[in-house]
Amino acid sequence: MFLAVVAFLVCVSFQGINQKTVAAAKQNDYPIILVHGLTGWDRNEVLGFKYWGGLNDIQEVLKQNGYPTYTAAVGPVSSNWDRTAELYAYIMGGTVDYGAAHAAKEKHARYGRTYPGIYQRWSDVNKIHLVGHSMGGLTIRQLTSMLEEGNAEEQAYYKANPEAGISPLFVGKKHSVQSVTTLATPNNGTSFAEDNNALVPIIEDMIIGMSALSGKILNPVVYDFKLDQFGLKRQPYELLSAYHDRVFSSSIWDSKDISSYDLSVEGVIANQKNMQTKSDVYYFSHTGQATTQTPIFKQQIPVLTMFPAIIPGAKYMNSFRKTASNGMKIDDSWAASDGLVNVISSYYPFDSLAKQADNKPVKGQWSYYPAKQGWDHLDINGIGDKSSSLVNAFYLDIAKELSALPK
Repeated sequence: MFLAVVAFLVCVSFQGINQKTVAAAKQNDYPIILVHGLTGWDRNEVLGFKYWGGLNDIQEVLKQNGYPTYTAAVGPVSSNWDRTAELYAYIMGGTVDYGAAHAAKEKHARYGRTYPGIYQRWSDVNKIHLVGHSMGGLTIRQLTSMLEEGNAEEQAYYKANPEAGISPLFVGKKHSVQSVTTLATPNNGTSFAEDNNALVPIIEDMIIGMSALSGKILNPVVYDFKLDQFGLKRQPYELLSAYHDRVFSSSIWDSKDISSYDLSVEGVIANQKNMQTKSDVYYFSHTGQATTQTPIFKQQIPVLTMFPAIIPGAKYMNSFRKTASNGMKIDDSWAASDGLVNVISSYYPFDSLAKQADNKPVKGQWSYYPAKQGWDHLDINGIGDKSSSLVNAFYLDIAKELSALPK
């Protein structure tokens, strides 16, 4: 969301709390892993402007208040499958393995980048809390499910071709995630992504704007697209315009192995088997609502504080109606949004047990919080117009809740 990067360069303000209070409430010291959404970036990109908080570094806020926290980075426009494989390697360390069967099907490289690992101790004993914003929520749901279930297609390929090897991710039988927290995530898809002709140009605009911060030559230190598996790695001194044209003339946008499909209602439905709610994991969700209903015509219109770049998304979702392939109705109840994600879709996956959040979370059951009124999609990850004190308090409450979960 490049316009937010330019528009909201605010001063850092850390919200401190008593360390003894934190220690007394804690029942686990599992680290929090923050996972970005569509067009997100790593901590060393975008000239130091953090995806999580901008100049108000949420990772450091949490760490300074006693909550071990790491920030992960995955493909900003890649498919949920590819992002999941990247996230596993980014946390654990090692070379990204997209899977032999998947790579053959999607006609891209099997292996990606090699990462040192941000939490190499990760195991069934040393668990983690996963927190994902927007598409990041779908990614952490898939990672959690696949760690336990593995993947039948990859297992079958390995059985037939044992010399090819198989990533531990696809083997399954791992129970190393304590909790999943989704923030403004289209858990049932977003109706805005149903029209590829509407979403892809916005993705283009966000990528161009983010990259333009580096001037005429695209610099991966400023923004890295991480599309190496498709042969779309930036060449030395390649002009922004040339690289942009090469990326968006690629056949990836006509495939289903890309973010624009996986964010759609149909894409989430097609991927349900890889995002099952697991019985030994705690699930939480938070969302914002930045639209309000008109009294006469009962239409959802953007609030005055909604970030201008996402107002078209809110207007589109207000009017979009459809019956999905599984018979699910995208009706008037889907009209309210945060500008990019429908509120009703963000609460919890429709095929899962759920209850409004209370002080008694249950494993395998989603605990969802009421929508934060007036908070749009960018406010939730701290680069909108909400004050750093409000954003910090929001994330500190999340961290306190996660640390209070019994081991």
